[in-house]
Amino acid sequence: MSLNLTPNIDAPDSFYQALIAAHEGMSEEESHAYNARLILVLANHIGDETTLREALAAANVKGTQ
Repeated sequence: MSLNLTPNIDAPDSFYQALIAAHEGMSEEESHAYNARLILVLANHIGDETTLREALAAANVKGTQ
């Protein structure tokens, strides 16, 4: 399995709204903990270590913010 960086979410705006809503009422610390749990849930779903390492590298690209 290789990392898919092509847009692949049917309704990205809707998902983004749901993600933001999931953080409502959380402190910064709670929000960070939630993000960590979400990352681990999604990493478990992917399951392939090579793909996960590709994702780590892709997310670490400097100057893309």
